[in-house]
Amino acid sequence: MRLMCLNGWGGTLFAELQDYVRTQAPDVLCLQEAVHSPATDRPWLTYRDGDHVLPQRANFFRDVWDALPDHTATFCPAASGVLWDGDTPVLSQWGLATFVSRSLPVIAQAQDFVFKSYAPCGYGDHPRSRNAHVVRLYDHERHRTITVAHMHGLRDLAGKADTPDRRAQAERFLDLVRRIARPEDLIVVCGDFNVTRDSETLRVLSAAGLTELVTTRGFAGTRTTRYGKPERFADYMLVNRPGEIAGFEVVYQPEVSDHCPLILTL
Repeated sequence: MRLMCLNGWGGTLFAELQDYVRTQAPDVLCLQEAVHSPATDRPWLTYRDGDHVLPQRANFFRDVWDALPDHTATFCPAASGVLWDGDTPVLSQWGLATFVSRSLPVIAQAQDFVFKSYAPCGYGDHPRSRNAHVVRLYDHERHRTITVAHMHGLRDLAGKADTPDRRAQAERFLDLVRRIARPEDLIVVCGDFNVTRDSETLRVLSAAGLTELVTTRGFAGTRTTRYGKPERFADYMLVNRPGEIAGFEVVYQPEVSDHCPLILTL
């Protein structure tokens, strides 16, 4: 079984990302920065936040799902705001998406907010609302249950340092995982946590019996050359039973986002 975690950057490099996802066809894809704009069929819209202007794949969620036709998909909105088609505003939703192979029954799931709550009338001021999604799967091939959880950690304009909000976010995330997982489960926790490798967030998760794979296996970071800032760590993956790992990699090429895909093989 293969699991992929990826911050998709709103589909900014959609052609590369679509080809990569279709070729890799992971059994589970945990996607952050997913865009869903059901009010338009335009392929591209523009995100504007002051000087920060970025192309967005208007129906990124739907288009990634098209690349994974043998999967079920769940979109988990964190906020609803405006993207732009030229000078025309288009209502759009932004959040997480989880894609699961139809060969893996989803036997339990939950989504909830780990920071603030749903923002229905605009993305709001930073730091913005953040949510998480947890699925419990049955693997018929190995006769085991697997709980997979991901979140997109809050972005603080002051940086990635520890804050009380980030501590509370980690605890809420862990509570959500515990709501779904059972003692016998293999647990995989991942996402763009938006924290440094020595963060309190990782200490909270590690204290719960989870082993982080990016930092413990010597990878140099999780950001691609598309990211211009010096901090190279943002994305992490943790498991409760490292002995069941057949392989783990941070994929630097091809570049499909400003984040690297994380791929776990069980």
